[in-house]
Amino acid sequence: MKKIVAALALASMVVSVPAYAAKVCLDTRKMVSSNSKDGRIMVFKMRDGSTYVNHLQGFCPDLKYMGFAWVMPAGDTNVCENENTFRVLESGQNCTLGKFDPPTGAVMDSNRIQAR
Repeated sequence: MKKIVAALALASMVVSVPAYAAKVCLDTRKMVSSNSKDGRIMVFKMRDGSTYVNHLQGFCPDLKYMGFAWVMPAGDTNVCENENTFRVLESGQNCTLGKFDPPTGAVMDSNRIQAR
């Protein structure tokens, strides 16, 4: 009887462990526009009509007024949540992507890139 209770307790712990979602990465070649109205949230519109919202890791106040350039290795076109940074033009402020919300609009799997 003790073995059955122990097995059930162990099984309930295994079932209650949350599943970790894969890291969200986007292909910058498929981005149509990006915008930040508050320097804390960045909205990316994709070619297929989908929208991805990213909660930046810090406050990037200059982003509201100026454009930006991705900081990434030559030849790489993918940007991933909690990983990639960009530099605000003119001010030189560095900003880092945070977590993406689930996408809205028409979503094609080709927008997202499987993180390695």
